[in-house]
Amino acid sequence: MILIAVGTLNPAKIKAVEEALLSIDAQITAVKASSGVSEQPFSDEETIQGAINRAKNTLAETGADMAIGLEGGVVETKYGMFLCNWGALALPADKTILAGGARILLPEEIARPLREGIKLGPIMEEYTGQKDVRKKGGAIGVFTNGYVNRSDMFTHITKMLIGQYMQQASEKR
Repeated sequence: MILIAVGTLNPAKIKAVEEALLSIDAQITAVKASSGVSEQPFSDEETIQGAINRAKNTLAETGADMAIGLEGGVVETKYGMFLCNWGALALPADKTILAGGARILLPEEIARPLREGIKLGPIMEEYTGQKDVRKKGGAIGVFTNGYVNRSDMFTHITKMLIGQYMQQASEKR
């Protein structure tokens, strides 16, 4: 059995890792891990760095066989502001695997306060009138009418991370 640590206590992210690893004989442990980036990452680079930091910090803290860091952020483009989501899988010997996820254009009424420095979580709570949106369906769940939720999105990323790991492991044989 492989020990996999995930660097979050967010239920949506933990569920994503559990879903992605259903077919793997793994024990999953979750710990609070620092992203080392702003609470509201504002670019792909910052969001990727947050995922890497979470994964590496989790690996160092737990001594697991591998650790996963998942980070959500936003990115401004000439088409508007999009959600962005990244994951990192850290392994001993300083090896890190990366994968990115779905993107969705945010309505201007959500993007505007983000540009003013307000975090997405509180904006979504006010927009929906619900608490802890980020721990449930997330903004992606709200703006896809529930067709894709935050856990689905991070499950996809985790599957890409694990798939890359398995491919690289099979090449070494």
